Amino acid sequence: MAITEKDVLHVAKLARLELDESEIVRLIKELGNILSYVEELRQLDTSRIPETAHVAVEAAPLRDDVIEPGLAPETALSEAPRKSGGGFAVPAFVDEG
Repeated sequence: MAITEKDVLHVAKLARLELDESEIVRLIKELGNILSYVEELRQLDTSRIPETAHVAVEAAPLRDDVIEPGLAPETALSEAPRKSGGGFAVPAFVDEG
């Protein structure tokens, strides 16, 4: 399957990307190379390779919970662009009205 300019522009629109002509040409080539490689992989005989039942790790290597001293509030807030009432001030993003 060949990648066309129409395909690249469609994907760019879905991703809300603005591409110039040189980027479109480059992506047509790069995406075409990727699809060619996937097609090569598809040709491999994997019939003797067992399916992967799952890739989950049975037990994650966790560290012991150890109480350690945290930063002093003055230190934590020293580089904050905005502070309020002894804490970080952040812009509101939910209208509470």
